Amino acid sequence: MEVVVWRALIWWCFLVLFIVEVHVIVADTHSGDAAVLRALKDQWQNTPPSWKGSNDPCSWEGVNCTNTRVIGLSLSSMNIAGQLVGDIGGLSELTSLDLSFNRGLTGPISSRIGDLKNLDTLILMACGFTGSIPSELGNLKKLSFLALNSNSLTGEIPPSLGYLSNLYWLDLAENQLSGEIPYSKVSIPGLDMLKKAKHFHFNKNKLSGPIPSQIFDKDMPLIHVLFDGNQFTRQIPDTIGSLQALEVLRLDRNALDGEVPATLNQLTTLGELHLGYNKLRGALPDLTGMNALTLVDLSNNQFQESDPPLWFTTLPSLQALIMESGSLKGKLPEALFGLSGIQTLLLKNNNLNDTLDMSGNISEDLQIVDLQNNKINNVTLNNEYKNKLELFGNPICNTTFGQSQYCQLQQSPSGYSTPLPCGSISCPSDQNPSSLRCECAYPYEGNLIFRAPSFRSLTNDTLWHLLESSLSTNLSLATASVALQNPFFNIDDYLQVHVQFFPSESKHFTRVEVQKLGFCLTKQTYKPPAELGLGPYFFMADLYSFADGNRGGLGVGAIIGISIGCTILILVLIGLVLYAVKQKKQAAKAISISKTFGSWAPSTKDNRGAPQLKGARWFSYDELKKSTDNFSETNMIGSGGYGKVYKGEIPGGPTVAIKKAEQGSMQGGFEFKTEIELLSRVHHKNLVGLVGFCFEKKEQMLVYEYMSKGTLRDSLSGKSEICLDWKRRLRVALGCAKGLAYLHELADPPIIHRDIKSTNILLDENLTAKVADFGLSKLVSDSEKGHVSTQVKGTLGYLDPEYYMTQQLTDKSDVYSFGVVMLELVTAKLPIVKGKYIVREVRLVMDKTDEEAYGLRELVDPNLKDSGLLKGFVRFIQLAMQCVEESASDRPTMSDIVKVLENILKSEGVHTSSSSISSSATEFGSNRGIYNEGGLRKMDSGAFDYSAGYNITAKIEPK
Repeated sequence: MEVVVWRALIWWCFLVLFIVEVHVIVADTHSGDAAVLRALKDQWQNTPPSWKGSNDPCSWEGVNCTNTRVIGLSLSSMNIAGQLVGDIGGLSELTSLDLSFNRGLTGPISSRIGDLKNLDTLILMACGFTGSIPSELGNLKKLSFLALNSNSLTGEIPPSLGYLSNLYWLDLAENQLSGEIPYSKVSIPGLDMLKKAKHFHFNKNKLSGPIPSQIFDKDMPLIHVLFDGNQFTRQIPDTIGSLQALEVLRLDRNALDGEVPATLNQLTTLGELHLGYNKLRGALPDLTGMNALTLVDLSNNQFQESDPPLWFTTLPSLQALIMESGSLKGKLPEALFGLSGIQTLLLKNNNLNDTLDMSGNISEDLQIVDLQNNKINNVTLNNEYKNKLELFGNPICNTTFGQSQYCQLQQSPSGYSTPLPCGSISCPSDQNPSSLRCECAYPYEGNLIFRAPSFRSLTNDTLWHLLESSLSTNLSLATASVALQNPFFNIDDYLQVHVQFFPSESKHFTRVEVQKLGFCLTKQTYKPPAELGLGPYFFMADLYSFADGNRGGLGVGAIIGISIGCTILILVLIGLVLYAVKQKKQAAKAISISKTFGSWAPSTKDNRGAPQLKGARWFSYDELKKSTDNFSETNMIGSGGYGKVYKGEIPGGPTVAIKKAEQGSMQGGFEFKTEIELLSRVHHKNLVGLVGFCFEKKEQMLVYEYMSKGTLRDSLSGKSEICLDWKRRLRVALGCAKGLAYLHELADPPIIHRDIKSTNILLDENLTAKVADFGLSKLVSDSEKGHVSTQVKGTLGYLDPEYYMTQQLTDKSDVYSFGVVMLELVTAKLPIVKGKYIVREVRLVMDKTDEEAYGLRELVDPNLKDSGLLKGFVRFIQLAMQCVEESASDRPTMSDIVKVLENILKSEGVHTSSSSISSSATEFGSNRGIYNEGGLRKMDSGAFDYSAGYNITAKIEPK
């Protein structure tokens, strides 16, 4: 047997080497598709090396096939040069075509693209295409996403695009298109026929004439209308007020005139309004009642001179007010500076006069007040305001006040750049230092350009940290692999940020990885968190240097390398085969014991063998399918990034919740196994119990005990119709704390959850809180006590900042997340809303002299306010803020938190078991310290310990 194996593998090795040398394999691609792709290969330069190394196009990088037919061509950022020739029309089954960021692709866009009747996605952005947009694109009836932006296209927008009845994304920005926007007339189509359109991005062209009133239909779900930077004239059409879903309107930098239509006031969902740099006349528009507005820009128009209108101080969401070179006169209302959430006031070059009164309440968010070149002759200031105030060019600066910093021309603060924790690293000119691996590497980089952010202040580092984190998480990159540099507002008033994506395993990304990143950023698969207020964006990638250079074929060195690699591979395979023969009997025995895990490959890196179960059972796919009535929508009780959750009825068993992974979001086998093992080995009344699992037919399903009252977030948001009064919220907090204390201190080995948030806290029929979702949990071995070095994982808003910056995980990271949940219990707000972080908001308004509400009356959930005095509220907030201290060493342990929460509940007259972390007594350390009136123990460092009221030696008993 062994001799036969040796001979067979040696012959196989020679065969592989021969195949590598002559670059020939049997072609499996459909003959017509193969002919088209070979024609493109012959016409294009700099195609990926695999295009020269194989005759089968379905094996080429960037080519996606199903059943021998080519359905996708994704070649973003490949540095391809040449032209898009007519042969492309022969790929009749193509559904997606992405050629973005190949600036060497020039000439006209082939009209033959109109033959691709199955095309759903067409992305030709940031290439070098010239000529007009072919009218044949109107034949693509299935097209939903069309991006032709950032080329050099000329001519008019073809009316035939109106036939694209399924189109929701239309981006023609940054070309040289001219003429008017087409609308339907008699037998001529127009863009008003696009009843599913959500995005009209036509900015930075040469479009002219009036904006047709016909293109704004009340049935269109438009959310972004970006027409800025063109040559539009005449009035703004009043039909724009019918777009009830509109969130961003940019009409700035045109030649629009006349009065602003009163119907604009009907846009109650509008967040950003840009009307600057036009010739608009008449009275200032009345924006009263547009309560979603976060940014208003009316600069450089010809409005009638007027005092500041009333809506300046009544828009509750306003963050940025911009009216430079305008017609404002009189005195600015003092209330404007105290408007909740206001960050930026840019009102230079007006006729504002009298006294600037900033002596009263000033919003903690206010960063910039620019009043240069007005007629202000007196100023009263609140001494607590320390941020930017510019008064250069006002009469007040001709007095002794002129010596103050406010009358000097002030420089803008330096922009944010991602800190490099490794210190200074010197790299060659074609590389950059990576904070992920502390070495030089080749990042995939470019500019992220946000076309309508809701703010103008760039000093909020929390925003940039969250953007870094969301990019790495949503693009499936390692944490700390994203670096941002120098955010600034460019001449078009777009927020431009240079971004670098670093590879985690080597110095270079592979071509497939770059293609994936490019597609995610052009197809808008990556969406910035809405709470950051960044708005619509596009990405402009730089040229990438691949490890193989720009060669199109396999050189001698590459062939030698492949040959050596093949030889090593054969030797490894020989060893594995011989080992397999030796272990045949043992393997057969193992399989016979448990056929359940036949598909759970025991030797792979990802799976690492079947899970070690303690109490959980295996379910077959058919069994769970039957229990949920074939996973019917009527049984679906929730959904998320992982997949959907169904209610199931197991015959003769309990009602269960079945979490079924979506095909594109399944965990790796190892992560899936981790969650099963963790849930099957931990047993506590405040941890969701695992009933079983299914790993069969390429499905991943977890079967939990059914929690009838849903998530804590559902209850706080009102979705579940459960009224959580103060006592119930305290019980929820205590239950969650007990579950976490068990994980940290009694589980063997200890477990760090890593994703504590309100959607991972479930409530049963008795409103008992149970911690759920252990997919990101981390076991802590004896050698890792103190901290675990690991890639950062978690959820924005709940993530421990120290863990994020250092990648050092401790149980105090869970404590931080729990502190955020505590604030969520008090406010019912999500951790991040429109760029506002609840931890920071609470810190800003805290008033320790307020013995009843701690200064948080405006932030408290109205449902709690109605219940009157909340006993223990101040102690609860003190505890929450200790949990979210920046330094982990200043945070309490979960067992300390349990004790304080039990004390608070006792003050409410609710009986709790002080030894309820587990059924056994637990030793928590010494009892040294001095207690204050609130039950907190003062430690040597000056911080408070949360062990008050207990004699914590061998048992936890009331003191």
